[in-house]
Amino acid sequence: MIWSPVVGAIALAAGGLFERIVLMKRKISIKDYQVAHFFAIFLATIPFIFFFWEVKSSAFELWKILVFIAIILVSIGANLFVFYSMKWEKLSRLEPAKMIEPLVVIILAILFSFIFGEELYERNTKIFIPALVAGLALIGSHIQKHHLSFNKYFLSAMAGSFLFALELVLSRLLLDDYSPVSFYFIRVCGVLILSFLIFRPSLKFSNRVKFEIFLTGAVWTLYRIIVYYGYLNLGVIFTTLLVMLGPVFVYFFAWKFLKEKLSWRNILATAIILGSVVYAVWG
Repeated sequence: MIWSPVVGAIALAAGGLFERIVLMKRKISIKDYQVAHFFAIFLATIPFIFFFWEVKSSAFELWKILVFIAIILVSIGANLFVFYSMKWEKLSRLEPAKMIEPLVVIILAILFSFIFGEELYERNTKIFIPALVAGLALIGSHIQKHHLSFNKYFLSAMAGSFLFALELVLSRLLLDDYSPVSFYFIRVCGVLILSFLIFRPSLKFSNRVKFEIFLTGAVWTLYRIIVYYGYLNLGVIFTTLLVMLGPVFVYFFAWKFLKEKLSWRNILATAIILGSVVYAVWG
């Protein structure tokens, strides 16, 4: 169980690779992809529902229903930001922006621990200095000729990372009332229905694209379920630390399969951020 988040890290990297391939190489709009993506996850999750469905009566408390609605809305925004950035920018260039997600997860988990207690969120007050170091490394990796270089795709990826982090931390408030599979399935259904109603997509794809989207959805299903189980059994911060191996696989996949050249600044920034997160958790 301890090393299952490592599998989640590989799934995270693979999911990013597959998304980049579909969004970059196929003629598909971001809005159409959003709906198709969540429909694929819906299909991929159905078989698990028959074996792992569990929803406790406590899940129907009003404040918990409102939190769940907030999670669904935040997820819609997060995915749109990330899909937009991935469609037009290389994975390796976006990775430093995506790296802020786990750091924000840790910071938010600490803040939430003062509100909702340490039984849900571990507390580590040594986070502030490594968080500052990681933030400076992120900014430094994009300084070019004494000015900052944050294009709109990078900023979009940062916004998506922040929203995903917020969604994950909010999710911990509700996970004790569901099995991870049930929670993910209901979340996916909510995002799918709202996205369909908002975007009214034209879902006419070739069989090849349908298969690629389904494969991507299946990978993300594996990743999210592993993360939720990790939150319940290992804790938010420890699970986040192990999933930090994801960027290593992202760089490898981007170099191996997408032939992307790696920037030494991005690699260095990612190494510093990883080191900061490790220190924040184990320091």
